[in-house]
Amino acid sequence: MSRLLVRNIETLVSCDARDSVYEQVNLYCEDGLIRSIGPAEPEADEVIDGTDMLCYPGLVNAHHHLYQIFSRNLPQVQNMELFDWLRTLYEIWKNVDADVIGLSTMVGLGELMKNGCTTVFDHNYVFPAGAGDLMGAQVQAAERVGARMHLSRGSMDLSKKDSGLPPDSVVQDVDQILADSVECIQRYHDASFQSMHRVALAPCSPFSVSAELLRQSAILAREYGVRLHTHLCETKDEETYMLESRGIRPLAYMEELGWIGPDVWYAHGIHFNADELPLLARTGTGICHCPISNMKLSSGVARIPEMLEMGIPVGLGVDGSASNDGSNLLEELRVAFLLHRLNSSDVAPSAYQMLKVATMGGALVLGRADEIGSLEPGKCADFFLVDSRRLELVGACVDPSAVLGTVGLKGAVDLTVVNGEVTVRDGRLTRVDERALADEANKKAMSYLEG
Repeated sequence: MSRLLVRNIETLVSCDARDSVYEQVNLYCEDGLIRSIGPAEPEADEVIDGTDMLCYPGLVNAHHHLYQIFSRNLPQVQNMELFDWLRTLYEIWKNVDADVIGLSTMVGLGELMKNGCTTVFDHNYVFPAGAGDLMGAQVQAAERVGARMHLSRGSMDLSKKDSGLPPDSVVQDVDQILADSVECIQRYHDASFQSMHRVALAPCSPFSVSAELLRQSAILAREYGVRLHTHLCETKDEETYMLESRGIRPLAYMEELGWIGPDVWYAHGIHFNADELPLLARTGTGICHCPISNMKLSSGVARIPEMLEMGIPVGLGVDGSASNDGSNLLEELRVAFLLHRLNSSDVAPSAYQMLKVATMGGALVLGRADEIGSLEPGKCADFFLVDSRRLELVGACVDPSAVLGTVGLKGAVDLTVVNGEVTVRDGRLTRVDERALADEANKKAMSYLEG
């Protein structure tokens, strides 16, 4: 039995259904699960002093493309919108291999954990022939840094010759994709409570996959009990493409193919109209909000205030590092709060509501609301601590529930715990040498970009 006690926490923001906030409490964990929050001070293998610390549930990143870390801040794409941006970058991404995937995953997960994120969903849909076991490389990377990870067997079957965007070398036929999807689920999906890795099926988008691939992926996912994910309603170009090529709006198209329901979540969801939101609410279909990426690519502003008001499950994601240029969900939280204050004024979500989107919202869209997303006895011991005495927070901690959205955090968190294990201590990763990882990853990124 492994036992962890964080004693004398200044303020613990639970993000539970009652919005409980605890003052001067101890947090006790056994074997990766929270056992008690309160005055009890049991014996433990490791005791952490929580004096003056603010404690929060681990953030849940519900949409990322970790491989894009090796193609961020490229000058040739800085002023492009989505379709041209994709066409340009596919010529780089077609060269990904297991080493690129493994190292970029470690770097991205490390950056996310240093900023309080404990669970990450990665949407990888680029599977070039001969690239190796890409999902296996991600599992190994997550295990090395200690993150809780949801993998995806993404896919594309429409290339340039089929009026799609990617080159031929990164698309596969439907039968090959489905066969590999089954193998990936059988090898890497762990449905057990407290599991550290699960698999979702995630065809890229309606403009890069066929109707048959979408339909068969939905059937297969439900046969094996895994979730479904794709990009949807991200840009007006996508909407125009769907109307011109399929004669139907994107959401109606996905509904026809079985892509609706509580086991489905979409990335972005910017361009739903007022008639479509009730369908999402009625069916429990989720959305992952990615505001920084949406701003970078000039894609638009999602109708998050309306979605939350209607009870649509909404999580938060950093999206790809080539459209965000970073992997910091705390930054995403603050930007989301400020964006909707600007766009929606007094009906915008509060800073605390955005924290809940980044915690319980992400847990909901990943289907793990009973395990992660809040600090409660019986849930996974995933959380982070911030020292309220740091200079950047002077005078700001009168409302700990809101401070991460209103003020934000400059610099890494003080401590991150995943599954009861300290993975970040004093702002540094505990399982890997950050400098050595950065050096190795930079060398690989340079050779990869050179083709």
